[in-house]
Amino acid sequence: MADNKVEFINIKVSEIAPNPEQPRKFFSEEAQDELTNSIKENGLLQPVVIRPVEGAKVPYMLIAGERRWRSCQAAGLEVIPAKVVEGATEEEAYVLSIAENVNRADMTIMEEAGAYADLKAAGWTPAKIAKQFGKTETHITWRLGLLTLRPEVAEMVDQGQIKNNLAWHIAQLNPANQMVAAMRYVRGDFDSEAEAQHFANGLKMMEQQTSLTNEKAPTAEEQEKQKKAKVKAKDGLGKAEEVLIPLLEELAEKKPEDLAVILGDDLARHLRVVGRLYAKVQMVRNLLSKAQGFQRAMAEEFNKAAAEVQQEAAAVKKAEAAAKPEAEAEKPEANSAGKPQATAKKAAAKPAPKPAARTTTGTKAPVRRTPAKKAEAAAK
Repeated sequence: MADNKVEFINIKVSEIAPNPEQPRKFFSEEAQDELTNSIKENGLLQPVVIRPVEGAKVPYMLIAGERRWRSCQAAGLEVIPAKVVEGATEEEAYVLSIAENVNRADMTIMEEAGAYADLKAAGWTPAKIAKQFGKTETHITWRLGLLTLRPEVAEMVDQGQIKNNLAWHIAQLNPANQMVAAMRYVRGDFDSEAEAQHFANGLKMMEQQTSLTNEKAPTAEEQEKQKKAKVKAKDGLGKAEEVLIPLLEELAEKKPEDLAVILGDDLARHLRVVGRLYAKVQMVRNLLSKAQGFQRAMAEEFNKAAAEVQQEAAAVKKAEAAAKPEAEAEKPEANSAGKPQATAKKAAAKPAPKPAARTTTGTKAPVRRTPAKKAEAAAK
């Protein structure tokens, strides 16, 4: 790139075409309007970078400065200053374009990751990319790791709803769990980003170690150990609440000059003790937060498994319901001879139980069925 010829010229805006491989795809309308107003007032202070393109409809293509070029058009400028780089290859032009944008605040993290991925696809190693753009290799690797995010989550990252560190942890999950972690964070289920990271790590552990959900039931001895450990932890925390917290609250209410007199020679020892307590509390709090992440992940996995069981049960029930009409349709053919007889019996049986006829008026006496039954029996 050092051997390429560079010159500065004034060129018509209409003779420049944007680069279709521009690594930055998102342009803030508000920032664009501000730049347009600035150019209207002061002109274009920083030239755009272009290269000649043979055989194209437009003689020059942008390497860097698309925002400036757009604002010059919006401001109504017809001629603008430009830096022309002759002999630059497609790859060199792309590297220049990335260098122009990679450290800008308005280039999204996903655009940056995509730009590095293009260079990696062209054979660049993370170490070479890092050296080219003044980044650490870890920075490049983390950015490349974000490319496994599903589109919906990547959009949340681009919009600033999910921060960069958390985005990397979410990117390590399978697509379904990515959506679970992202949605729970966005809707405010966690008190901090660290809690959300611990939850994502818990989900990752669930993916890698299915034994967490399929492990054997603990033995009686293991259950007893767990019970004792739980009681011990509960008692210890109870003592901290009863003794330590009130003591710290009491000290916190005093003024520094009072403590200097009250504690005297013991002040340095108290400072060391509280320092050790602070370090241990921070460590334990971090451990508890991780444990909570695993616990939430296990609950999520359980809920997912329960939902799958319910879906399977619903599918079986639906299949049984679909099969039932077919079984019903076969019954009339098998019992077609028996059904008329049953109907006839019911019809014959209906007139018999009418004892109310005996308590009605005399005109209805001849309708009595008992003599008829006797005559019928005698005839038989």
